[in-house]
Amino acid sequence: MTQATITTADLHAVKLMGVSKRYGNVTAVDYLDLEVKKGEILGLLGPNGSGKSTTIKMVLGIVKPDTGAVNVLGINVGDDPITVKRRIGYVPEAPRIYEFLTGLEFLDFTGDVYGMSLEEKKRRIEEFLKALDLEGREGDMISSYSEGMKQKVVIISALMHRPELLLLDEPLSGLDPKSARIVKDLLRELASQGVTTIMSTHVLEIAQAMCDRIAIMYNGRLLALGTMRELRQKAKMPESGLEDIFLKLTGTGDVKPVVEALTK
Repeated sequence: MTQATITTADLHAVKLMGVSKRYGNVTAVDYLDLEVKKGEILGLLGPNGSGKSTTIKMVLGIVKPDTGAVNVLGINVGDDPITVKRRIGYVPEAPRIYEFLTGLEFLDFTGDVYGMSLEEKKRRIEEFLKALDLEGREGDMISSYSEGMKQKVVIISALMHRPELLLLDEPLSGLDPKSARIVKDLLRELASQGVTTIMSTHVLEIAQAMCDRIAIMYNGRLLALGTMRELRQKAKMPESGLEDIFLKLTGTGDVKPVVEALTK
């Protein structure tokens, strides 16, 4: 494809246009506009209740927006949510997996859901089990796994079908340092191959190290969006890390009175 024939739709994996979602009297997402480029790792940050998880679920198609439209990989999610789901890998913040199955049974089932061939499914499962140090435990019941092992199984289930878009909500939660490093390096390699990642995390050091751009949500709105350099300029904090920038932009930076009150 030549530069002359590239369109806006070709360049973006996700577009949210005037998207909002209310739960009763609570506005979770308030007319959000956001574009995520193909091959980009976008960090989606914000305090608890800022609308991050709701936004991810609307991109995935499991929550329907009250207003606006969500376009994923050139598809309107409202028109064809099933096709969108087949092309996405999803790691929720609190995964609910079938603990009455063994790890292998769960991954085998996941591969069938995505329509993977028997040969590809077997090969991909073996590769991931080895990489994440689950070899020898795949025949054990998931109910016997540690939280970190369960997280590994969920990550494998999200990646094994080679999705074009990854939606990851606290993906490194519970992982040992080696496995976390493998996942971080893998996401960067996948990005170089054109796979897009939207990652929500409260660990701001991870977001700063991994993400091409950072989107900060607050009270359901997009408060700031940009590279670290752009966020530093917006916050007028040229030498600061993401944690200090985040606290300043969200107006939660003055924690000293809270700490003093707790130590009295």
